[in-house]
Amino acid sequence: MSARVLHIELKRSVAPWAGVVVLGGSLAVFCLIDGIWWKGTAGWTAQWTSMAMWTRYLLAFWWPLAVGMGAVYGLRESRSRTAELLVTTPRPAWHRAAVSSGAMALALVAGFGLLVLVGGVQVALGRTTYTSLGWLPISLVAALGLVAGAVFGMGVARALPSVFTPPALVVLVLMLTGLLLRQGNEGVLPSGVAPNRLALLSPATAEPREMLLTLSGSVHLGQTLWLTGLLATGFALLSAVTGRARLLAVVPVLVGAALALPVLPATPRDTYVVDRAAAALVCDGPVCVTQANRSHLPDLALRSKEALRVLHEILGDRAPNSVREETGLHTLGEQREISADVLLVDFDERLLVDATGAELTRALIAQGLAPNCHGNNERESGGSGHVAVQSVAASWALRDSRLHPLEEKGTDAYSLKTWADADAAWAKLTAVSPAEQRSRVARLHAASLSCSGYDQLPVLAGEVSQ
Repeated sequence: MSARVLHIELKRSVAPWAGVVVLGGSLAVFCLIDGIWWKGTAGWTAQWTSMAMWTRYLLAFWWPLAVGMGAVYGLRESRSRTAELLVTTPRPAWHRAAVSSGAMALALVAGFGLLVLVGGVQVALGRTTYTSLGWLPISLVAALGLVAGAVFGMGVARALPSVFTPPALVVLVLMLTGLLLRQGNEGVLPSGVAPNRLALLSPATAEPREMLLTLSGSVHLGQTLWLTGLLATGFALLSAVTGRARLLAVVPVLVGAALALPVLPATPRDTYVVDRAAAALVCDGPVCVTQANRSHLPDLALRSKEALRVLHEILGDRAPNSVREETGLHTLGEQREISADVLLVDFDERLLVDATGAELTRALIAQGLAPNCHGNNERESGGSGHVAVQSVAASWALRDSRLHPLEEKGTDAYSLKTWADADAAWAKLTAVSPAEQRSRVARLHAASLSCSGYDQLPVLAGEVSQ
């Protein structure tokens, strides 16, 4: 297949539109919608792996569409009524199939590759200093999935030349993809209704939620085997000229499935694994963060020293001795494990996302005095109640003349009542003797470590004893 023939095919066919749809549609989703993919350390431009995982997530929409666009392309000969004429030409059928499938493959790879390039440039220009090639197999398998789906659609449409073939394939693949897609919002790891091995036959992945999670090597290998078989079957159907050849064309996809299923992991725990290189801790004295968030270390180390000093003055031996980034995986809304000796930080927390300088010191002191047992980020909210408690505690520790809220006060009825209670607790706390104030803050710290609940303003107001 010469470059000239391929150029003519791209110029005169609808193949380039497949790449345009994948690229334009993905950028429209990412850039025009302020979604969860822009939030936190697992955002699509925050880290290399999360960028690759988010582009794979969109395959839930683009993979069925690629199959349908391939089917539309595969109907070209039947629509133009040239199928019988082309059979009589000396040009081999596989040669014609290579030209059309090559054009479609080139368009899809170019469109998806440009999408990855846009994301990669933003990651490189962003805050991250962690670079790894672990994201590359994720994107390569995604590109293979798009090509395999499109060529399979072309082959099926040529074998079943009907105007109903493309929409039927889109609906069927969309339903199967939705059924097989692993959902990631209910557990620590994505799970779904289908067996794990069958679910991994879809190249789409669940919405990235944890920055440190990536796909295992067995997933890459198994999906490559399966998608290669699907691609071979599509190409065989596209180049088949006899009924016997069409029957034999199903062999590659069956062989690919037979080879892939034993390789693919049987459980989600073996599917989504922690990237150990990204999760490795790098420390500056008592302050440790992951390699993936190493860029946060200089400012965090500087501010943590001041925060730990203040906490030791207030809590004495009960104060934390070190600061460490949280690396444990947990279900949304699940209680995290906290310790009196370690001040855990999570860069997805609302109080820490954009905090720098003195505001970061204040947030660390607040977390040290009243540790948060539940997440407070874009995916899960601990409510404004505990933030109000932390605000009172941090303002007292820094000897502010008035209550300094750690985040903007809400305007709903619950938030208005919560901050009114916080103002009342602040007034009652600052009205008593210094010894009593210290005693109340110590009781608050103990109650927070026991994860006894968010309604701890009465402790600071002296209305209950813990």
